Amino acid sequence: MSTRSRFFQIDAFTTRRFAGNPAAVMLMDAFPHDGVLQSLAAENNLAETAFLVPDGCDYRLRWFTPTVEVPLCGHATLASAAAVMERLEPGREIVAFQTASGRLTVTRSGARYLMDFPARPCSSIEAPMGLAAALGVQPTEVVWDGFNYLARLATPDQVRSLSPNLTAVERLDCAGVIVTAEDGRDYDFISRYFAPAKGIPEDPVTGGAHCALAPFWAKRLGRSALRAFQASSRGGEILCRLKDERVKLEGACIFYLEGEASF
Repeated sequence: MSTRSRFFQIDAFTTRRFAGNPAAVMLMDAFPHDGVLQSLAAENNLAETAFLVPDGCDYRLRWFTPTVEVPLCGHATLASAAAVMERLEPGREIVAFQTASGRLTVTRSGARYLMDFPARPCSSIEAPMGLAAALGVQPTEVVWDGFNYLARLATPDQVRSLSPNLTAVERLDCAGVIVTAEDGRDYDFISRYFAPAKGIPEDPVTGGAHCALAPFWAKRLGRSALRAFQASSRGGEILCRLKDERVKLEGACIFYLEGEASF
């Protein structure tokens, strides 16, 4: 006997279809075995699949890449909030998710959604052996956010044109590598994120990375409100606001696919 799940595919952190970061959102009565969740995420073959289970007025939320469960995913949380507030409970203005990273709230903000996430303070480190060779460029600064190396490059053009050796990136002792540079034009900073060790060669737009990027750039630019752009081929815009030990990330969503999955 098969199980059915309501299914959404949503482009997050964009106002244009086929841009931003696509996420699958699957609504369930209860979480099945982890192996089933991982198989579903592999079948969906997107950077992240979010699994939602109603829990009173809140929802329990878990995130899987095609190869592994992750402790935090921004764009799939944004997509989940859009699914709840636009389709599951139309008109709802705020939703809370119980997750491995604690209780995360998302609030409607006009045509956008505002997420409240824990900040990831960065600590200065010596650049690890192999990082510059893997990236193909020498960073001007390297820090550690507890999960990823964050490498600052000299110019935004270096970030945009970067073509790293993903096999070498995967061999580094980290979940992924964030590269970033001050922009000074349309945005305060730009970034890209590579996480082949998690089954994501390059993530199009990464909310979790901005939990580190926001405090990193707030300290260096001297302001807490920042406009960011993730310069992947799809591209996506994130508005960041740092307050104490929390980061507010704001973005829009576009629905691409809706239906029902059977497994």
